[in-house]
Amino acid sequence: MNATDRTPADLLRSALAADPGRPLVTFYDDATGERVELSVATFANWVAKTANLLQGDLGAEPGDRLALLLPAHWQSAVWLLACASVGVVAEVGGDPAGADLVVSGPDTLEEARACSGERVALALRPLGGRFPQPPAGFADYAVEVPGQGDRFAPFAPVDADGPGLVVGGEELSYAEVVERARADAAGRGAGEGARVLSGLGYDSWEGLSAGLYGALATGGSVVLCRNLDALSPQALEQRVESERVTLRV
Repeated sequence: MNATDRTPADLLRSALAADPGRPLVTFYDDATGERVELSVATFANWVAKTANLLQGDLGAEPGDRLALLLPAHWQSAVWLLACASVGVVAEVGGDPAGADLVVSGPDTLEEARACSGERVALALRPLGGRFPQPPAGFADYAVEVPGQGDRFAPFAPVDADGPGLVVGGEELSYAEVVERARADAAGRGAGEGARVLSGLGYDSWEGLSAGLYGALATGGSVVLCRNLDALSPQALEQRVESERVTLRV
C-alpha cells in the first residue's frame, strides 16, 4: 500500500493499481450457506456504482450523515467504501431520525422509516438479489445499482481530516480510520498480504478493522463470516485450510 494514502478510498485505489485480480473480500453466511468472493477489481466496481448512486441519484454531499443499518456483509463493506469515496459520514448503527440518508437491511426497515431523507433497502439475499416485493418508501439497492457507472469521480475533494466514520459512539476522520487500521493490523501480526478470517460484527471498530479496513491497509484480504456460530469446529478448521487463512480474529 502507498504510505501517502489517507482515506479508505485511497487505499482501495492503491490496491486496484497494485493487483486488481487478487481476492479482497470472501464472504460466508453460515445460516444460508452463501459464499461470495470479490476480487479487488470486482469490489472496486461495486464501490464505484454505489458511490455514483449515492452522489448522483441520492444527492449525497460531503459531510452528509448516512445511518448504516447493516450487519457484517460484503455489501456493507461496499457501502462503507462508497461513503468514503463521496465524503459521506457513515454512522454504523446510527439513528435514522438524525441522519440525512439511511441504508437498511431487511430486519431494520421499520426503524429506518424514521429517516426523513433518502432511504435505501438491501435484501441481503445471495448474489445480491432484490426484494421479491420492494419495501414501500425505499429504493431497492439491487434494482438501482446495476445501471450506475463503473467509474466514479467525486464532485468535491474528500477531506481526509474531516469526519468519516461513526462506530460505537466514536467519530473518526478518514485519516484516523487509515492510521488505526494500519496500527491494528501490525498489532495483530497481520503483515503485508495477510488473509484474515473474521467472525466479528461491523458494530464495533474492532470488527470493522479486522473485517475490512485492515485488509485494505496491508494489501491483504478478509474472509468475512456471518453467523459463524452455526459452523462446527471441524468445519471451521476446514475453512481455515481451504481459504488459506493466516490469522483468525
